[in-house]
Amino acid sequence: MAKGLAPATIVYQDDEVLAFRDRNPRAPVHILVIPRRHIANLYEISEDDQHLLGHLMRTLPVIARSQGLMQGFKTQINSGSAGGQEVFHLHVHLTGAPA
Repeated sequence: MAKGLAPATIVYQDDEVLAFRDRNPRAPVHILVIPRRHIANLYEISEDDQHLLGHLMRTLPVIARSQGLMQGFKTQINSGSAGGQEVFHLHVHLTGAPA
């Protein structure tokens, strides 16, 4: 998806991150937020990734508000197969229900 190869409903994008609706939502709002640069999971981050990860975190409330999540939202990052990760490109699940 980061390279635009899979179809998706994009809800936010900039030069560093991309956010799109999950194909199998587990909440009324279920967005996946990913860095455009490939990082498999949190085990692979380095000091060089601080700006990118900080930027990704700063976009989460922007995306949440744009999806009507004005009262709050939940985030989840799975890392490694034992941690529940199924797609090995770092992604944040942003979920919630509009108030």
